[in-house]
Amino acid sequence: MKVSITSGKAEGPTKLNAFDNALLDAGIGDINLIKVSSIIPINTRIVKLPEFPAGEMVNTVLSYVSSDVKGDHLSAVIAVAIGDDFGCVVEHSGINQDPVKVKEKAVNMVQYMMQIRNMEIREIIVEQQDYMVEEQGAAVAALVYINE
Repeated sequence: MKVSITSGKAEGPTKLNAFDNALLDAGIGDINLIKVSSIIPINTRIVKLPEFPAGEMVNTVLSYVSSDVKGDHLSAVIAVAIGDDFGCVVEHSGINQDPVKVKEKAVNMVQYMMQIRNMEIREIIVEQQDYMVEEQGAAVAALVYINE
């Protein structure tokens, strides 16, 4: 199996439009995202985000945050922990929180997921998207599963 990790940020006239524009910025705006939980199969490779056919159904772990308050600081994070048997993924977000602490919380959660499964972590990968709202903003971070 292959996965890609991506992120995006954008403004829009409405919450939905800001979200859609952030998905477009992340390269996943023209596909149907299917929310899945947080396990990556054994021997999964992380690759560059491919171009998907419009309308394709794609499994995704998605972190999303939006606000219509000018000056709000948005943070969307995906944290991935890879072990020998499989991996775990955490999505986390925050508004007006220290971006370092938002990232740390995501990392702590994915470390805990591995620990509770008695798995050693070989690698941790974090994708974080931060954004300062102008009018109606959104930030996304996602792990996208790629069908082979």
